[in-house]
Amino acid sequence: MIVYPHSKINLGLHIINKRKDGFHDIETLFYPLRLCDALEIIPSMNGKTEFSSSGTPIPDNAEGNLCLKAWKILYQHHNIPAVKIHLHKVIPIGAGLGGGSSDAAFTLKLINDLFEANIPEELLAEYAKLLGSDCSFFLYGKPVLASGRGEILKPFDLSLKGYYLILVSPPVHVSTAEAYAGIKPSIPETRLEDVLALPVKKWKGILVNDFEHSVFEKHPEIKKIKKQLYQLGALYASMSGSGSSVFGIFNQKPAANINDVFKDCLLWEEEIS
Repeated sequence: MIVYPHSKINLGLHIINKRKDGFHDIETLFYPLRLCDALEIIPSMNGKTEFSSSGTPIPDNAEGNLCLKAWKILYQHHNIPAVKIHLHKVIPIGAGLGGGSSDAAFTLKLINDLFEANIPEELLAEYAKLLGSDCSFFLYGKPVLASGRGEILKPFDLSLKGYYLILVSPPVHVSTAEAYAGIKPSIPETRLEDVLALPVKKWKGILVNDFEHSVFEKHPEIKKIKKQLYQLGALYASMSGSGSSVFGIFNQKPAANINDVFKDCLLWEEEIS
């Protein structure tokens, strides 16, 4: 069986406070994109669970492999048999697009379907929380407000249908730890829900990603991309998550050749549907 784990962008991201458990309370909106990986899982023929990958190279670290961790959770709690997993990686790594979390969540769903385990969606969501703060979102794939560590989800009625999106991913890896290192948590003056209720053309300067200040300081090339997207006519532009990808939302596709503007960067364009 093959599925296509999709990516996401963050619309606004507030780091509210640091928790006693070492994590941070955040406030953000996850919005799904069609940019995706391809994930195939079949029953193992030799009784061993194996993982392979193609496309964008991923770290060869079995301990940190979220697909294998997802299988292990289901194996431990539901006696799921061994499987063979192949991941074709397209979503850039360390780009704030949630690719690893999406792969993990889709692994849970796919194994559940493959073996007809009938594990309730609510229980899969609990397992997803063990794999990553934003993993649960990818079980649903609809716009949600996220709070807590990112695992507390609330459906939010927001549609960008008809807008044109350009995503720019430079050859820069920003780790979550690096992004958080420069953060000073604070309670936002305006609730994220209130900002998102405004028209997209009014988001500039109001809908903010708290990671941008510290990440832009260390990686001015990422800040430059945001500026270039506005120069191309974006209604709104922002870094996604903890970086390094930056997206711009447009009324229509820009006339300029963006391959010439963003040389050496991975690009994704879509008319949002």
